[in-house]
Amino acid sequence: MTTRRDCLKLSIAAAMAAALPHGRLLAADDGQLLTRAIPSSGEQLPLIGLGSSATFSQIARSEDTSALREVLQVLVEGGGTVFDTAPSYGASEEVAGALARELGITERVFWATKVNVAGREADAKADPAKAREQIETSFKRLGKQTLDLVQVHNLADVPTHLAILRELKAEGRLRYIGVTSTSKPAYPRLVEIMRNEQIDFIGVDYAVDNREIEDTILPLAQERKIGVLVYLPFGRTRLWERIGERPLPEWAAEFGARSWAQFMLKYVAAHPAVTCVTPATSKARHMADNLGAGRGTLPDAAQRQRMAEFIDALPAAG
Repeated sequence: MTTRRDCLKLSIAAAMAAALPHGRLLAADDGQLLTRAIPSSGEQLPLIGLGSSATFSQIARSEDTSALREVLQVLVEGGGTVFDTAPSYGASEEVAGALARELGITERVFWATKVNVAGREADAKADPAKAREQIETSFKRLGKQTLDLVQVHNLADVPTHLAILRELKAEGRLRYIGVTSTSKPAYPRLVEIMRNEQIDFIGVDYAVDNREIEDTILPLAQERKIGVLVYLPFGRTRLWERIGERPLPEWAAEFGARSWAQFMLKYVAAHPAVTCVTPATSKARHMADNLGAGRGTLPDAAQRQRMAEFIDALPAAG
């Protein structure tokens, strides 16, 4: 299987920076991280954040979490704030909270977590007491009296979970609330919730080769003033497998992409409905590279079409 490590092609400047301590790693990228407003409040968020599933979650379960400490430090030093996690991501939530306290960055992070005590079955019901207990555990793990965002994970028993989140928001313990889904069969249900519920955010899968949400979900988010956190911008490993050893096309420099990761992230970040893209990683050099996608220019509509056509022309993964 082709991995990001196999595919990542940084420029000479970035490669030189990779040999430096992470505090200087970001110096290769000039300019501030681009931001976009949360539609319901106008608060600006950096376009690139950090997710904590996949390899982040795997490392969080190990005895040595020093790599994750470096990732979090690079995120914040590079101007990023958004950290997306969930109780179901193993030890990610607890470890990240502890590392942030050690680094003294707890207050600099925009903490986005989730709640789901009903599981993944569409008709499963949540026990309100257990849902409240799970949320309280997240407060303790992240070391915050007020959390920035809690979302109903995988659209699980939205009426029960969302009612609790609304109460906590009214009490001032949550700043924003929302729902998430990375399942295409669940998109119609997501659209229904977006149309009928007052929420601040959705979290959804979106990638240059996974563009279905461009037709309905993203325009609806703009219409309803709902923020969008993007998950799986690399299609887990799918896009890396499709790209293989191909060199980055020269025309990617037109919008400042210096690596395949930046190519993929800039595509999704350029959509005006997207508030923040949260790729997961457990490597500081990948975090620095990801942040580079949020600097400089973003592709325009014609460039995005060219990017999509280029990827579509590649053989499918597997």
